[in-house]
Amino acid sequence: MQVKTGLKFVVILVLLVGVGFLSYKTGVIVGEENILKTPPANLTSIDEETGLVKKVDFGIFWETWRKLEATFLESEKIDYTKMVYGAVEGMVDSVGDPYTVFFTPKESDDFKEELSGKYEGVGMYVGIKQDQLTIISPIKGTPAFEAGLKAGDRIIKVDDTYTLDITIDAAVSLIKGPEGTHVKLLIQREGLSEPKEFEVIRAKIKIPTLELEIIDNEIALIKIHQFNEILTNEFNLAANQVLNAGVSKMIIDLRNNPGGYLEVAQNIASWFLEKNKVVVWQDSQGGEKEPYKSKGSGTFKDYDIVVLMNQGSASASEILAGALRDHLGSQLVGETSFGKGSVQEQINLSDGSSLKVTISKWLTPLGTLIEEEGLAPDVEVLVENEDELEVDEDPQLDKAIEILQGL
Repeated sequence: MQVKTGLKFVVILVLLVGVGFLSYKTGVIVGEENILKTPPANLTSIDEETGLVKKVDFGIFWETWRKLEATFLESEKIDYTKMVYGAVEGMVDSVGDPYTVFFTPKESDDFKEELSGKYEGVGMYVGIKQDQLTIISPIKGTPAFEAGLKAGDRIIKVDDTYTLDITIDAAVSLIKGPEGTHVKLLIQREGLSEPKEFEVIRAKIKIPTLELEIIDNEIALIKIHQFNEILTNEFNLAANQVLNAGVSKMIIDLRNNPGGYLEVAQNIASWFLEKNKVVVWQDSQGGEKEPYKSKGSGTFKDYDIVVLMNQGSASASEILAGALRDHLGSQLVGETSFGKGSVQEQINLSDGSSLKVTISKWLTPLGTLIEEEGLAPDVEVLVENEDELEVDEDPQLDKAIEILQGL
């Protein structure tokens, strides 16, 4: 009986400890959430006129809120949720970084949908280059591509909205829309004497991921369209096909590839770099540099490799290209890349909204800064008329083949 009583005591003790631990963990989580929702104390800023430090008066927010509530003519139309989200969006916009944005719950869901590879819109990627909303690349076969929009086009206006100082995600929300609807884009293009308006009909967009071709039984051509969530599996299948083909030369085509997930670029690079080789450096707050390293065995490390790039190659594309050039001496052929070398982290908030915030910038393994400057090609091959690429004339690809055949 004493053994049973002792056992019962132990069970009760364990249960009490377990309940206590869970209560502690719950308290910590709730406490952290409460702290995050508490206004920070003693905020200060520099007065632009005097240069002196002054205390920030957060009371002006509530003063404005209450005055608006009390005096607005149609106060019954006030949507308090929109007021809160509008205030938060304005706060985030004030840091002046087009890639740091606030998403409402619906916008958060839309963003996840696009990265899944399907959405409704015109089928192109945009970015900010020299403070101007710019097309990174149209996706082949989409309404944007068929309408004649090109990488490097600067978007001056979307319908009736001018894009000066617009954020990326605000621009995307204007351009995207239901299938069958129209959007007008006022485009400024090098070589045109004045801006030109393009009207594009939105459609359901399925973003391609990867294409593989074996050229002359000696060169594997792998075209990567984007670094999305399914690319790792797609590339694994293609890599096995390349190994079975018995070739030892490869062209990685990253033209008009706007990037995607860092982890996916890291996975792809691991096929080429030995384990623990640096794929990219992340330069964070305070100048601290963190390496992201190869996780694979470098199956293709002894292959002769050429990388194709153009001004539509951005972000993860630039990371992979920089890693292959710095470690393997792979030549970059084509045009200078876009120069999207900043890192954004998406932070989920308690009500389903989220914050996408720039946390660092990318450096190639040998320390080349990607942001704004992009990667210059080792062999420049400009394509004045991109329509040439649609009639089996591709001078950039031809140059890559010529280089590999000469090795």
